Amino acid sequence: MFDRGIFRARLRELRKKAGESQAQLAQSIGVSTNQVSEMEKGTKTTTLERFCAICEHYNVSADYLLGRREEENDTESQASEIPPIKPCL
Repeated sequence: MFDRGIFRARLRELRKKAGESQAQLAQSIGVSTNQVSEMEKGTKTTTLERFCAICEHYNVSADYLLGRREEENDTESQASEIPPIKPCL
């Protein structure tokens, strides 16, 4: 289940750890500074595309940002557990 409190706290923690301002993060993921502020306050969330951009920007797994894992990076073990997607023909 999604926990907005964990998401907002981890987003803020990652941004501060990277030494970025809200404006810098906003520019990197294509949103306004106000939107980053609202995500960090927990009053709003974001789109799936921007959520993925945040994960890529900070090189963390989605499960970490969602509070499902404690480790920031567990992408290698996750990738090996998930079979590759076959293209539709």
